[in-house]
Amino acid sequence: MLAPAAEAPAAALQRLMARGAAFLGSRIAIMGGAMSWVSERHLVAALSNAGAFGTIACGAMEPDRLAEEIAGTQALTSNTFGVNLITMHPRLEQLVEVCLAAKVSHIVFAGGIPPGSAIKAAKAGGAKVVCFAPALALAKKLVRSGADALVIEGSEAGGHIGPVSLNVLAQEILPAMAKEVPVFFAGGIGRGEAILSYLEMGAAGVQLGTRFVCATECIAHPRFKQAFIRGAARDAVPTVQIDERFPVIPVRALQNEGTRRFMEHQAAVLARFQAGVVSKEEAQLEIEHFWAGALRRAVIDGDVEQGSLMAGQSVGMVTREQPAAEIIAELLGQAEAALAARQQAVLA
Repeated sequence: MLAPAAEAPAAALQRLMARGAAFLGSRIAIMGGAMSWVSERHLVAALSNAGAFGTIACGAMEPDRLAEEIAGTQALTSNTFGVNLITMHPRLEQLVEVCLAAKVSHIVFAGGIPPGSAIKAAKAGGAKVVCFAPALALAKKLVRSGADALVIEGSEAGGHIGPVSLNVLAQEILPAMAKEVPVFFAGGIGRGEAILSYLEMGAAGVQLGTRFVCATECIAHPRFKQAFIRGAARDAVPTVQIDERFPVIPVRALQNEGTRRFMEHQAAVLARFQAGVVSKEEAQLEIEHFWAGALRRAVIDGDVEQGSLMAGQSVGMVTREQPAAEIIAELLGQAEAALAARQQAVLA
């Protein structure tokens, strides 16, 4: 009796991605991570046009500015894309309304637990809601509140991070939640073999940010891109707080002169607080304001010494500038090659 023919690697990969792709309305279950100043219309449209799922980073945009960015993206692609909203934005409800008015298909809430009213408004307006889940208890709470899908992002990611690695979060959250809603993995993903392994674990898809910074379509300054190309995994480290009385939300970024100055700034502010020159509240604000505008200075102006070079640990896998479609094809090719090699090993 003949053994059944092996499934073609490309077909097998599509099958593994089917749930995530159907949820996103895309051909490929790869979400573009929302990176402020980076994930704007050009990169977002390029990812969606290549079959993935681009995501606009709203960041600190005001409603009118977000409406312009959505319209600009829609002019560049007819494929689905999402909008990432920061839950602490003072005009969150208005931003949701902007997305709904523009018929954005997916709203991603990040940076904290979104208010139930925002989730309800998004769903009532016809959008699918995606939320970040930093722990199992919160994952369950978010789904009860109406989240249609979850992203679990490990500490390997760039920008603001939690304390737990993707490897641990995946083991904690996926077994309990995968049957409930699609779960996407994020943080430190830079190659197709890793994407394949997470899909086989039961993930619906993945989210990548750092890997797309050096896409040709990305508007980031050439010096910002060169910093990524030169960077290694060990160069992308979290910011450090030097006194527990003044908490610093960890931000993973490439070390530069600004990183070193931040440590000196904290020490100077702490000394002034201890001397009674500033209050605790004033000291905390001084520490938090250090990085104000720093990401824009790096991404847009190219100040890679004093600006913030937010990057995930997968930065070492960014080796050159290339079109978004080529990056995606490379990732899929790596995953398919891994599947093919496994089939060959079984037949040998």
